[in-house]
Amino acid sequence: MSINWIEAIDACSNAALASGALVPVQAEQVEMEDAGMRFILRWVSSLAAKDASRSAAPAQADAAGDRAGKAEGVQGGVVNDKVTKDDKAVAIPGGPRDPNFNPFLNPDPALTVGRVGDAHVAILNKFPLCARHLVLARREFEEQLRPLARSDFAALAELMGEAGGIGLYNGGTAAGASQRHKHVQWMPDDAGNASLRLFAPGLPAGLAEQGMATHPALPMRHCFVRVRCGRGEAVETAADSLQAGFERACAELGLGAGEDGLLPPFNLLAGDGWLLAIPRSREHFEGISMSAVCFGGTLYTRHREQIEAIRAVGPLRALAAVGC
Repeated sequence: MSINWIEAIDACSNAALASGALVPVQAEQVEMEDAGMRFILRWVSSLAAKDASRSAAPAQADAAGDRAGKAEGVQGGVVNDKVTKDDKAVAIPGGPRDPNFNPFLNPDPALTVGRVGDAHVAILNKFPLCARHLVLARREFEEQLRPLARSDFAALAELMGEAGGIGLYNGGTAAGASQRHKHVQWMPDDAGNASLRLFAPGLPAGLAEQGMATHPALPMRHCFVRVRCGRGEAVETAADSLQAGFERACAELGLGAGEDGLLPPFNLLAGDGWLLAIPRSREHFEGISMSAVCFGGTLYTRHREQIEAIRAVGPLRALAAVGC
């Protein structure tokens, strides 16, 4: 019997929040328009808490945030109250962190939702960017920068086929990854969440599957590929299409594995019938870590003042600064 992922995620989230295993998140947000596209910028107190956790407790995922800047109470294990002026850090449970600690090899049972296919396990992001934010980690260790396999896309396709949403991948530290253990991420399709939908007006609507395109407003190297993925798509069909799209994007962008078998740093996003790949040159813009979610229209900072660095140049130029 197949798992109902939304029910399983919510049950695990509620229990993890009650036990303290899931870290509540607090944020405020502003919106900016750039080239006719709407970007959401959030400053999040628990991002600072995650920094502290690197020496105080195990981190469970790539970033922290929430799905809205308004006080909405507890939803799916996320607290969305506005931050106070002093931007107090959220308390992080747990003891001292071993610098070699791998949170995905033996994941916290309180955050583990269940197995996805034969190769992956679904884990709640301990520092969620939104409600129901999942990490889909390989059950056995593999370097994050090894080329994505069909099984990685099949894990995403299983979630996306049931609930839509977006798949995210941070290829290496220069692309915003905080863990070497290979994993992809999934976020539901909800207001304020990352999405490739903001780029739709600039992309060819009638492009055939596996057709490639670039967006005129993106001033960095990138490649969009038309794929079959999303709500209602069969896992096998979507996995095949996503893998083929990934391989086409890598060939187009020159993202080839080196002698060590690892790819250069890049981000990947998949959703709404598109796959987007972006080679990366560095992680930070003005001290702000940029990961795949930022290329989906939601940018996160640790301090309110950092918003002004993005406002000064605009979100698109900030993203271009960490691209190629």
